[in-house]
Amino acid sequence: MKRILEIIRKRTGSQAKSTIPFRLNLLFFIVFALFALLVGQLAYLQIVYGGKFAAEVERTDKTVMQGNVPRGMIYDSKGRLLVGNSTESAITYTKSSGVKSSDIYQIVNRLTKYVNIKKGDLSERDKADYILAAPGKSEKVSKQMPKSYRQDSDGNAYSSNKVYANEVKYIQEQGIHLSNKEEAKATAFKKMSSAYSLSTVFLKDKGLTSKEIAQVSEHLTELPGISVGTNWNRNYPEGKSIASIIGGVSTEQQGIPDDELNTMLASGYSRNDRVGTSYLEKSYESILAGTKSQRQVEIGSNNQIKSSKQIYKGQKGGNLNLTIDSAFQKKVQSALNTQFSSAKAAGITQYSDGAYAVAMNPQTGAILAMAGIRNNPKTGKTTEDSLGVINRTFVMGSAVKGATVLGAFMDGVITPENNTLPDQPIYLPGTAVKKSVYPIGTFSSLSAAKALEVSSNEYMMALAIREGKATYKPYTALHLDPGIFDTMRGYFKQFGLGVKTGIDISGETTGIEGSNRTSTGQLKTGSALDLSYGNYDAYTLIEMVQYISTIANGGYRMQPYIVNSIQKTQNDGKKGAVESVTKPKVLNRVGFTNDELKIVKTGMYNVVHGSDGWTTGTRLKDITPSVSAKTGTAQSFYYDPDNPDNDDPPETITTSLVSYGPSDDPNIALAIVFPNLTSENGSYPQLVAHQIYEDYYKMTGQSK
Repeated sequence: MKRILEIIRKRTGSQAKSTIPFRLNLLFFIVFALFALLVGQLAYLQIVYGGKFAAEVERTDKTVMQGNVPRGMIYDSKGRLLVGNSTESAITYTKSSGVKSSDIYQIVNRLTKYVNIKKGDLSERDKADYILAAPGKSEKVSKQMPKSYRQDSDGNAYSSNKVYANEVKYIQEQGIHLSNKEEAKATAFKKMSSAYSLSTVFLKDKGLTSKEIAQVSEHLTELPGISVGTNWNRNYPEGKSIASIIGGVSTEQQGIPDDELNTMLASGYSRNDRVGTSYLEKSYESILAGTKSQRQVEIGSNNQIKSSKQIYKGQKGGNLNLTIDSAFQKKVQSALNTQFSSAKAAGITQYSDGAYAVAMNPQTGAILAMAGIRNNPKTGKTTEDSLGVINRTFVMGSAVKGATVLGAFMDGVITPENNTLPDQPIYLPGTAVKKSVYPIGTFSSLSAAKALEVSSNEYMMALAIREGKATYKPYTALHLDPGIFDTMRGYFKQFGLGVKTGIDISGETTGIEGSNRTSTGQLKTGSALDLSYGNYDAYTLIEMVQYISTIANGGYRMQPYIVNSIQKTQNDGKKGAVESVTKPKVLNRVGFTNDELKIVKTGMYNVVHGSDGWTTGTRLKDITPSVSAKTGTAQSFYYDPDNPDNDDPPETITTSLVSYGPSDDPNIALAIVFPNLTSENGSYPQLVAHQIYEDYYKMTGQSK
């Protein structure tokens, strides 16, 4: 038995010895074959596709970057530069896509060796971001901060954003202490980090020295994205007498206003573009902005800018030529300042809003001058406010009576042949007598022309009663037609009173209409009578000058405009060809007849040249060529913005004037207002108008 087992053992061992080497050899062969295939495949790829893969590694993406061009200039009617650009050297940074905060940190620290950057407004978060961008700082802080800042109560790790937010929190908890130099670096870091991919920001554009420019230029290779360029700022060679009309331009930090962001981005703007934010700069943004330059940029596989070249240098913004003569504008502002100072010296501006004046060519609608003074009743401080002409409203008083009379003619309640009415005061139940400034009984009756000359309130109320299809009996309730407000306002609006004029400056407001009915639903009969002589609704001064121009030119409501033409800018910065000229635009023709207009014009001529003791505008009588006018005085109230619920506001007086000249062939129309004076004195608007006419006639060669 033993022998048999031994024989079996020997045989089995022999088989094992022969089987194992065979399996190993098979395994080695398979590995060798696979390795040979791999080498063959690598060789194949290297030989056949090696160039392609090498090109892929070195691949660059091409993209087009846009750059801003100098903004267009603004000139006055005589070619004087009102608004220009001052160009200054600047250090810029163009952010590559995929750039890391640590990269920006290093660039900032290198750049500040050569450029002195001023520190700006920094939040604690801004400072923390700068600190954490230092190489290895974030990892170090992460290790130092509590475990609960890195993971939740279950031991799950927070997201990278959550961890970073906690790193910022931890840094702030430990206290942030940066030197002035470090804060300057943090300011630059903030600007560069907040830039959008492939957008350019200005790191320093004021006070850049030649030494700084030279040093930066010398080290550009170690400052990726940094360049030496130029930036511009608006300047005003003729002063800022109409700065409020011109409007403003946003800074790079402000960029596009939020309410216009989507629209402007869709039009090709970038978020940090400098754009017009108000008035002329905003209204003519598309003209003034020009066409952006284009630069083709190559971006390498590491997301860094490899090269760039200009493919379109852009078109500088177009120039605006205004209708305003800056020399005349200064004289109008000076006349306004002089008379307001006189009123202040007289002690009657305690509640005054200021004073405003506007001059317009009644034949075309071209604005000749816009001037304004904004007065702070509490401090007595005054500021230039030409824009108040289009965005402030006042109850103007009797200056609107020309529209009242012409409305009555168009309504048919009076005719050129029959327009004499009794001049009697109005006594309504429960209200004070409604009358003119002159004593009751001064005139038994008045014609339309005479009523304008002496500024009769009684006559205007009689017209309103007729238009309201009512019969007046003293001390008895007056039952006017329920549509009386709509009737009178409908005629007023034909002249531009109570509607926007359409002037080409953004920000125009419209007049304010008083309510038609009481809280109990009753028609405000007394207010309807007040409306007839201008003591109820409020209007802007631009509405007033459009109204008087409509009378002056024979019934055509002209659209006011301030930009006369648009002109290209040549490559050398000088004015080029005229692209467009504003054509006068008639908004509507008022439906009165020539005979009706003649009566109103006679009345307005007699306002200045009449001999009656109650003639209201005789301070303009000595002007040559002669002028026509209508004065206005309205009862008003001062409403303290800090005490809006005051039930007993101080009573004030608003004085106004509308005028045109020369009377027989008008080429200038004026509207002037001095609101909320504490004493009735109608001379200030007339004195302003007198000076304006003298200056205008002299400057245009019309003086005799």
